[in-house]
Amino acid sequence: MGENSKIEWCDHTFNPWIGCQKVSPGCDNCYAEAMMDHRYKKVQWGAHGERKRTSEQNWKKPIQWNAQAPAFRKENGYRPRVFCASLADVFDNQVDSSWRGDLFALIRKCEALDWLVLTKRPENIEKMLPSDWSDGYSNVWLGTTAEDQTRFDFRWKRLKKVPAVVRFISYEPALGPVRLPTNGRLPDWLISGGESGAGARTFRPQWIRDVIADCRRFGVAPFHKQWGSYDNNPLVVEKGMTAREARAVDVEGKGGGLVDGKLVREFPDRN
Repeated sequence: MGENSKIEWCDHTFNPWIGCQKVSPGCDNCYAEAMMDHRYKKVQWGAHGERKRTSEQNWKKPIQWNAQAPAFRKENGYRPRVFCASLADVFDNQVDSSWRGDLFALIRKCEALDWLVLTKRPENIEKMLPSDWSDGYSNVWLGTTAEDQTRFDFRWKRLKKVPAVVRFISYEPALGPVRLPTNGRLPDWLISGGESGAGARTFRPQWIRDVIADCRRFGVAPFHKQWGSYDNNPLVVEKGMTAREARAVDVEGKGGGLVDGKLVREFPDRN
């Protein structure tokens, strides 16, 4: 539940609890449900399912990472990034509010860590933040998922109103094109990626090129995580390679991750 992460844009994952429910098409092939409900039978997913708090031992891991953070920063040149929560949603209506209070107390205590809090429910954020949030905790990045333009427009409209040192979009899984607005407030960071695993849905590589071009134009840091499947990789879709041939050329992430031969993996400037 808390570990050194294989996710390319963070260093650790921490799950204060597990359990969630689907809210939009991006959730259809939810990896967390497949693993925690269907495979391991840890919780029942859905509106009437469980939200199960993780162990006290697990809750101690961020404290350990926080103690190790100065050495980490000296070695890597940046603060450790913690993705919270990969198997749940911090702003889920079904979560006990006291658990959320405990989480924010832990976040305040672990001030040497940057906490990346990603939600599909940005409409809940303001009413569920701690009373001392003010202009945002200096170590919390707030993000929302947006699998297509409809979800981007709805969710970013709400997230952009919430004070935070970093606001970001996770355009993953990419299920339709997303373009950034030409005026108004913009996210600081945009992660993109294709769906992976059994039943992964297809998308057009040009969607990723277009949104990266928007990021370049408007000063948003782009981070392309992966194509999800080699069936979506432009080496296959556009260059006619077989999946095996593409795999030999592009080994970054699931399904490869190169965009026209280059890795696009940037972070917002925190200096």
